[in-house]
Amino acid sequence: MLLQRFGIPFDCQSPEIDESPLPGESPVELVARLATQKAEAVSRKNPQAIVIGSDQMAVFNRQIVGKPGSYAAALEQLTGFSGQLVEFLTAVSVQSHHIHFREQHTDSTRVLFRDLEREEIERYLQQEKPFDCAGAFKAESLGIVLFESISSEDPTALVGLPLIRTAAMLRRAGIKLP
Repeated sequence: MLLQRFGIPFDCQSPEIDESPLPGESPVELVARLATQKAEAVSRKNPQAIVIGSDQMAVFNRQIVGKPGSYAAALEQLTGFSGQLVEFLTAVSVQSHHIHFREQHTDSTRVLFRDLEREEIERYLQQEKPFDCAGAFKAESLGIVLFESISSEDPTALVGLPLIRTAAMLRRAGIKLP
């Protein structure tokens, strides 16, 4: 959805990498490594292509917050986030073996959640069902009503890909963008 905004043709491929954290790896290191490994894996299979790899994770109280996977886990996450600041790390890596290009960037978005009442969390979860989203919300749709504020260099990073930095990397890799 985000890449379509650039108006250039692209294909999506699964990189099929192991996303397990390494011992002692910080959340910033992990998200950057995963975006880079995803781009490398797809670039090896498509050496003539310019490849974008990305990864995102939520960090709360210095702990990585995963995708809830269920209603109960999403309710627990959002209840814990009520009135709190949560950081979302979104990494992007652009690579091409053919032109020997490789750049990586990690964006940090800080989301301050409103004080949330259980009933509004339940209504939100029943309506949006964000069980496969880190942080248990979809900022690109109704999830935005859960926030007090968002602080980021790139508003698209919270949705999953920092387009401002991605566009700059693509231009340096030779893609013509306005």
